Amino acid sequence: MTRLDELRGSGKAKRHNARTIAALTGNPGCNRRAVLDAAGVDKLKLAETVGFPGSFGQSRFALSRGNAFEAMLKADDCALLRTVLDAADGAAYQDLGADSDDTLDDRHTRTVDVLATASAALIDHPLLTLEVAGQTVYLEPDLVAYAHAGRLQVVEIKSFAIVDGQAESAKVSAAATQAAVYVLALRELLGRLGMDPLLVDHEVVLVCPENFAMRPVAVRLDVRKQLSTLRRQLSRLSSVGEIIDALPAGVTFDLSRPADELIVALGHVAPHYAPECLSTCELSVFCRHEAAGTTGALGRPVREALGGIESVDEVLALASGARAPSADQEEAAALLRAALRLRTEALSLGYADPAAVPSPGPGGAASSSPGIAS
Repeated sequence: MTRLDELRGSGKAKRHNARTIAALTGNPGCNRRAVLDAAGVDKLKLAETVGFPGSFGQSRFALSRGNAFEAMLKADDCALLRTVLDAADGAAYQDLGADSDDTLDDRHTRTVDVLATASAALIDHPLLTLEVAGQTVYLEPDLVAYAHAGRLQVVEIKSFAIVDGQAESAKVSAAATQAAVYVLALRELLGRLGMDPLLVDHEVVLVCPENFAMRPVAVRLDVRKQLSTLRRQLSRLSSVGEIIDALPAGVTFDLSRPADELIVALGHVAPHYAPECLSTCELSVFCRHEAAGTTGALGRPVREALGGIESVDEVLALASGARAPSADQEEAAALLRAALRLRTEALSLGYADPAAVPSPGPGGAASSSPGIAS
């Protein structure tokens, strides 16, 4: 039994997918997530066991809408999708997921054959692989399309809307990172086939509903930045052995263990909590509870601005002068004292309520009556 198996215990290894791999890039400094993901621990069940379950996954409505949108695009050999992608009607189409009896290995082999011979212009339900911390992860992009000059483009179909040319930035960013996972897997596959990995375009195609209808629109996203981040994080995950070797003997995250034992085990692996974790990590509610009273719980900008000051109590003591700063805390302490002085002055002028702050008059001067020049 390997050390990773010991850490996971009796549970079955939780395999990665494109979403979980993409989430790894969100908080690269978190040793806790790196160890748990490398061991294949089911973080959702772990969170439930220690009493801090999170709410993850799409709603049933969102799933139904997404499935309906994809089915509409792919009907009649992707007839509607072809128009969105400007693909020729006569372009070859192959659905690699049509055979329900296929094993994962079978479908991956068929994907390799199709890509090696360029026998289809639109490849539906391909199956790619990527090595993540020693595990072979199977990945299924929505579609791979041959663009002009024989280049490959990853096509991602999402059900969130693009309204007046704009979409929610967090959703677009998540889609771009997820698509970058597929680009990386495709490039590695072409490399193994002796082909040029750069035949896979760094631009991916995102297909979403336009405005408030189900009419599709395609936009192109450059994922080179996401690819760079993804490579770094996967490299870090592959060297997570150093973190694991430093853990005390006997530490395990076996879900059959009592909750108090699992909490002690989690305490041996340093987290790097930030509020953003609540949307990307199943264990984030536990980490938030654990981080209560620390500057990290206030967000990365606060933590970084206060460089090295971990406790909120210490921040307040430095701001009030109740505690003398160390040499490396001088700059942060000066900023804190200035902030406290400004807050005190604002409160003394009766501006505790933001609505009481005078509005600027002409030339930026304060006006005693909002909207009326003095």
